[in-house]
Amino acid sequence: MDKILIATKNAGKAREFARLFAPKQIEVMTLLDLEDVPPIEENGQTFTENALIKAQTISNYLHIPVLADDSGLVVDALDGEPGIYSARYAGDHDDAANNRKLLNKLADVAPADRTAHFHCSIVVVQEGKEPLIATGDAYGQILTAPRGKDGFGYDPLFYYPAKDKTFAEMTASEKNMVSHRGLALQKLLQDFDQWWQ
Repeated sequence: MDKILIATKNAGKAREFARLFAPKQIEVMTLLDLEDVPPIEENGQTFTENALIKAQTISNYLHIPVLADDSGLVVDALDGEPGIYSARYAGDHDDAANNRKLLNKLADVAPADRTAHFHCSIVVVQEGKEPLIATGDAYGQILTAPRGKDGFGYDPLFYYPAKDKTFAEMTASEKNMVSHRGLALQKLLQDFDQWWQ
C-alpha cells in the first residue's frame, strides 16, 4: 500500500487527511508516528514557502511523499499581520494570547475596517516530481469579542458573513466546506490523482 506522511502532530488534522486518502488506498502517517524528525527551519516569507520547506525537509530525510500545509490569518488593517506568524503571534501556539493581542491591536479599528482572510497553502512533494501546490482563502471580519466554542486559533473571532457565524460556531463539516483549508484541499484533490501516478 502506498504511504504519505502528513507533516503535522495535530491528531484532528491527521484524521481529516486519513479519511481523504483512504479511498485512494494511501496509508497516512504523521509526525506522531516518527521517532526522530529533522529540525525544520520555517524561514520562508510566504505560507507556500514555509509549507514547501517543511515538506521538502521531511521528504529528503524519509524518501517518501510528504504533504505539508501552512496557514494563517491576514488582517487588512494590520498590513497583513499576523500572517505567517499567526501561530506564534503572542507566544508559541498560545491561542488565548494570540486572540488577546489581535483584539488589542484592533481596539480602535471600526467594524467595517476589520476585514481579514484566512489563507492556506498545501504542498505535496515526492522525489523526482515537481511539487503539487494548492491554496485556499476564506474572507470575513474580525469581531470585537469571541463567539462559539468549536475550532481553534482565531476561529472564535473570525466572522464568516455568508454563514452569519464565526468559524467557532460552525460544525466541523460546515467549516470544511468553506474554510481556507477545505478550499485548498478541494483544489488539491482535483489534480492529485494525475500527479500521484
